[in-house]
Amino acid sequence: MLLRVRVTLPDRPGTLGQVARTLGVSGADIVQVVVLERLGGRAVDDFTVVWPGAGRLERLMAGLAAIPGVQVDGVWRAIGAPTATGQDAELLAQVAANPADGLATLVDAVPGLLAADWAVAATVPVDWASSGGGVATVGYASWRTPVAPILPEVTPLRSRAMTAPDGGHYAVAPFGRAGLVLVVARGAAETLSPAAFHRTEVDRLSQLVRASAVILGDRLDLVGAASAPAPGGRS
Repeated sequence: MLLRVRVTLPDRPGTLGQVARTLGVSGADIVQVVVLERLGGRAVDDFTVVWPGAGRLERLMAGLAAIPGVQVDGVWRAIGAPTATGQDAELLAQVAANPADGLATLVDAVPGLLAADWAVAATVPVDWASSGGGVATVGYASWRTPVAPILPEVTPLRSRAMTAPDGGHYAVAPFGRAGLVLVVARGAAETLSPAAFHRTEVDRLSQLVRASAVILGDRLDLVGAASAPAPGGRS
């Protein structure tokens, strides 16, 4: 299966090579490395690896933990192919080419881009600020979304990452109109522990949402009319 492994490591020569060797010795086939951050002598890297189904993740985790200064931030299943240069532009081109299905296209594509489980376009009342919030409702959901998704509190409407008490991670980004917000989720699993959304991932999501809002314009105002309640979530 395809896994995403996020590690924080010292930003010095040789450490990245040690991590790569440990992944290889443990049975992982590295297909991509993405640097999310370099700051204060530390780096945050995402490794996308092909992992054998019979492999023991405990061996991998122990090997990485044995490297001085290395911290494993998360290991989770990646959906779709590794991120490639130009995917965001291609997605926005698809949204622009067929704006009638533009929101559905965006929601379906984002989980693959951010190694997430599912995404929904949710709405809150346009007067949420003066009324103290409101129940979030689902306008469109990606194909892996649970039948009754429990949404996080999305108000105030601003781009950010959050973690639920059950260990699930969310990233949210508002469209800037009609009380509409995109919610992306990574759920906790029995044997895997996903990493929280990094600020670079939240920035990427926010840029995609803002650009899509410009492309789709007034079409977004129609989403709320077709929304259905999302049990368990308050905004």
